[in-house]
Amino acid sequence: MSMTQQAGPAVGTPPAPGPREKDGRTTRRPLALRLLGRPEVGVFLGAVAVLVFFLIAAPTLRQGSSMATVLYQSSTIGIMALPVALLMIGGEFDLSAGVAVITSALTASMLSFQLTVNVWTGVLVALLLSLAIGWFNGWMVVRTGLPSFLVTLGTFLILQGVNLAVTKLVTGNVATDDISDMDGFDQARKVFASSFDVGGVQVKITVVWWLVFAALATWVLLRTKYGNWIFAVGGNKDSARAVGVPVTFTKITLFMTVGFGAWFIGMHNLFSFNTVQSGEGVGQELIYIAAAVIGGCLLTGGAGSAIGPVFGAFMFGMVNQGIVFAGWNPDWFKAFLGVMLLGAVLINLWVQRTATRR
Repeated sequence: MSMTQQAGPAVGTPPAPGPREKDGRTTRRPLALRLLGRPEVGVFLGAVAVLVFFLIAAPTLRQGSSMATVLYQSSTIGIMALPVALLMIGGEFDLSAGVAVITSALTASMLSFQLTVNVWTGVLVALLLSLAIGWFNGWMVVRTGLPSFLVTLGTFLILQGVNLAVTKLVTGNVATDDISDMDGFDQARKVFASSFDVGGVQVKITVVWWLVFAALATWVLLRTKYGNWIFAVGGNKDSARAVGVPVTFTKITLFMTVGFGAWFIGMHNLFSFNTVQSGEGVGQELIYIAAAVIGGCLLTGGAGSAIGPVFGAFMFGMVNQGIVFAGWNPDWFKAFLGVMLLGAVLINLWVQRTATRR
């Protein structure tokens, strides 16, 4: 009798586990490359380099009072660079930011003096006007579809002319009257232009406001739905609108945020010097934009951070005061800034390419 042998399931020792193949998509990139991918890393390294350079070239900077002056200069740039950076992440520019600062200060000063009212009345009216200017810029950009460069260039020229013409018409001069003896001046000065003592060194209150605004902007970008909207509209507004992002609201409020920053710095200028020169502010908008670009904000929008412009503004403050403390000819200041801007952009480009290289 023949027996048919049927094959059963093979029973044996399971194969030893070996290294799993990685196709590159699931490979975890090294920590160093992930850090280089952050937009603020390049400007941080640049800020450290500039700091070390001027500490060597200008020994006076090693004093606490000198560093407090650097931080003060940085804060007056940095407070405005933050909303400008948010706007750039959202894909837009504002060339009127510099003269808008002066418009705000002129409004508060002339309204308070000419109407003989508490200076806080002028401060609040100036805030409303600054927000209205920001709203107008945003509304024009969204409504007409024109590039924000052209819209805000027009606003820049309008405000520049109005600042000079109205100031001369109201005061008979190119500067406003001194308001230091008016009601509410001392209280407003404490908010916008006071100083406090840290280890025997006088530090301006704007340094504190700068850090507070930077922390707030970082929280908004990284932890809120509105921050996601900013990145979305800056990346591709049509795609953002398709997934339900309120593009119009986001862009207009970003321009209004720049208006708020212009109001705050305008109030600082007013309560620091008691009077305002109507022709100032021209060219400052480029400083704010440059600080944002150096801080890693792309000109095309959709990328950037709030921390990067903090370091960018610090670099500007360090160069501004470092040249003075080093005893160099201040005429070279803008040339130095230009070199620094180009260098920072090239470093950021190299950092990004290094970070994305497999």
